[in-house]
Amino acid sequence: MRIARWEAGAATHEGFVIDDRVVAFPDGQTVAAILAGGADAAHAAFAHVHGDAGTPLADVRLLAPLVPAAVRDFVAFEEHVEGVSASVDGKSEVVPEWYQAPTFYFTNPHTILGPGEAVAPPVTQRLDFELEIAVVLGGVPGTNLTAQDAASRIFGYTIMNDWSARDIQSREMKVRLGPAKGKDFGTSLGPWIVTADELAPFLDEDGFLAIRAEVRINGELVGEDLVSNMGWPFPELIAYASRNARVVAGDVLGSGTVGNGGCLGELWGRGSTIPALQEGDEVRMTVEGIGELVGTVGAAEPAPELPPARPRSRARRR
Repeated sequence: MRIARWEAGAATHEGFVIDDRVVAFPDGQTVAAILAGGADAAHAAFAHVHGDAGTPLADVRLLAPLVPAAVRDFVAFEEHVEGVSASVDGKSEVVPEWYQAPTFYFTNPHTILGPGEAVAPPVTQRLDFELEIAVVLGGVPGTNLTAQDAASRIFGYTIMNDWSARDIQSREMKVRLGPAKGKDFGTSLGPWIVTADELAPFLDEDGFLAIRAEVRINGELVGEDLVSNMGWPFPELIAYASRNARVVAGDVLGSGTVGNGGCLGELWGRGSTIPALQEGDEVRMTVEGIGELVGTVGAAEPAPELPPARPRSRARRR
C-alpha cells in the first residue's frame, strides 16, 4: 500500500495511491490516525476503499505524506562519513565512536517539504542535498525497545532529502553542537509512504533493506548506493532512538546519507569539482520499491543580521 496526502483545489485529502489514482481514507480518517492504528488499520481502510474510483493522480498535487511527530536523522553510512568529514571538518576520517552506536540528531518537523516543492535556503555558498531513506513509525509508543520490538513499529518507508548548507554547518559544528541552522530550513519527504510489507522481499538475511537508491542533478546521475550498506538495520536505529526515551507513531527516522555520492559534500571531500546547488536546480531521487522524490532549489531568503557575542566582564556580583 502507498499512503499519501494531496491537495485538490483548496482542499487537503489523505488516503491511498492505488495504481494511477488517489482514493481518500474512509470516514474522514487521517494519516496520523492510520499510523496510530498500525498495519491493521491500514489494511482495514484499504479493504474498504479498494473498489472506489478515486481521482486521477495527475489531477492532484502531492504533499508530504505525513506531518511528523518528530524527525531524527542518523548517520549510518560509513562511506558517507569518510567523504563528508573532509569537506565539512577538513579531515577525512571515521572516528572510533561512530562504530559504537548509531548517532542521530533532531531536525525541524515544521519545515517539511513535499514532492516538487521548492526549498528556500538561507544565504549559503555550499547548498547541498542528502539522499536518504526514512522509516515511518506506527502503532503504540515504546521506550527501551529491543530491535525485535522496534521492527514491529515500522509502518513504512519514504524518501528523504535533508537539504544542507555546508558552510553554515561547518561553522556551527566547530562549537561542538549541531548540525542545526545548516539543515533545519527544509527537509523533503515523499512521494508517499510505502508500507513495510511491500518492501519485506528486499530484506536480506541480516535484516538490511537491499534496495537501490540513486540521485540526479538536472538529469545527471551523481550518486548511487544500496541501502543495505548501512552500518545498522532500521530496527536497531529505532531501538537506539527509544533508549531512555519515547518513540511514537508518526516519528520519522532518516537513515542518514547513502554513500557513493549521496550528497555533494561527500564528493567534494573526495576531490570532486561539481558545483554547489544553485537556484533553479532540480534534485531527483529514485529509490527502488518506493518511487521518486523531486525537489527544486528556490531563491535564498536572507535573514536579519545578529551581532556577534559581546565581551563580558565575568563579574559574579552586581
